[in-house]
Amino acid sequence: MNTNNNEKLNTNDGFTSKLGFTLASIGSAVGMGNIWRFPVMVSLFGGMSFLLPYFLFVILIASTGAIEEFALGRLTGFGPVHAFSFATAQRGKEKIGRKLGFIPVLGSLALAIGYTAVMGWIFRYNFLAINGSLSSFANDFSLIGATFEQTASTFANNFWIIVAGISSMIIMSFGIARGIERANKFLMPLLFILLLGLAIYIGTNPAASKGYKYIFNLNFSKLADIKLWVFAFGQAFFSLSIAGNGSVIYGSYLPKNEDIPSSAKNIAFFDTLAALLAAFVIIPAMAIGNADLNEGGPGLMFIYLVNVFNKIEGGNILMIIFYLAILFAGFSSIINLYEAPVAYIQENFGCSRKMSAFLINAFGIVAAIFIQGIVGSWMDFVSIIIAPLGALLAGIMFFWILDKKLAINEVNKGRKKPLGNWFYPLGKYLYCALSFLALVLGIIFGGIG
Repeated sequence: MNTNNNEKLNTNDGFTSKLGFTLASIGSAVGMGNIWRFPVMVSLFGGMSFLLPYFLFVILIASTGAIEEFALGRLTGFGPVHAFSFATAQRGKEKIGRKLGFIPVLGSLALAIGYTAVMGWIFRYNFLAINGSLSSFANDFSLIGATFEQTASTFANNFWIIVAGISSMIIMSFGIARGIERANKFLMPLLFILLLGLAIYIGTNPAASKGYKYIFNLNFSKLADIKLWVFAFGQAFFSLSIAGNGSVIYGSYLPKNEDIPSSAKNIAFFDTLAALLAAFVIIPAMAIGNADLNEGGPGLMFIYLVNVFNKIEGGNILMIIFYLAILFAGFSSIINLYEAPVAYIQENFGCSRKMSAFLINAFGIVAAIFIQGIVGSWMDFVSIIIAPLGALLAGIMFFWILDKKLAINEVNKGRKKPLGNWFYPLGKYLYCALSFLALVLGIIFGGIG
């Protein structure tokens, strides 16, 4: 396998700083799952009773899967297709790796298409929040619900989907350093500032205390619930965006002196912080509005929270800030999801960066317009089947197919002190087993993250 062809690509365009890489990777991890699923899981499974297993799984996955995917990308200098074929070529089976590598690339594209449709919704709700339409609905639940149903129905939101796709296309056309890295240096700090500001403001309302009490409640008896552990694992697994695609391709843009384990730790910390900030905004807000937080997904963000914000003093301003924060989170995720297929077009067809970004995002826009009415089912299929399968395949390539010495040397490049001997067996046996479990449990439960 000749990696020289991609060396020129990576030396000309890659992350220019540790901060830029870390922020971009945080952006890829912070997505809708942090906003419309994590607070619900915290609520349904008992606050701290859910958070403790969640923290445990975040540490485990960040210490194995995240490190492995970044290292696999940096070692080979390629996205999933060529990275997998590089691994299997060592066993004389290059073509098998190439074929398997298509799975995470296609999964990334499929998720990006779904995200493009969701970003269209977010753009429209930013517009409706700014022009006062959402506030004018007051607490008319039927009108709030009908607005979202109309937004998410077939061919109903074409304009805003096109806006979302073109925005992604523009950012990606500038490349890694001038596009993705620069955008995340702007988007991520603002996202955290907005979420923190919302959390502080909502916390000034005395009624918010009920939400905080629930978040910090620890019921040891709930820890005996196997389902709690399953969904805590699923939330951690998918929250860190481990799917054999985005992390691998971002890893391929890293310099050899980057300390990957240190970066993985920072990414896990800030991704968890973003999820906690979302919980500290949404759960107390629901408490102020006397609403039960038992509904997740788009319904929480586009229906229930509109009703809640309209009950809170200054809710019209809060909605503008909230949907702006969601827009930033969505942008950082969508450009990561499109990156693997964009890079594949560059690597295999010799297209320029701008042409590759145009082709992939244009395809994404058209596809998103056609799947508007089935976004939920579309995203469920990809997240239940394709994403964990991609993560499992990447884990197998790194821990089972690659030469052990080669893999460990790559992980330790850029470190002052080598990673402990625990890393390789923990990744090879426990992490790969958990990736397989994510696939199986997702099918059984109809999704765990």
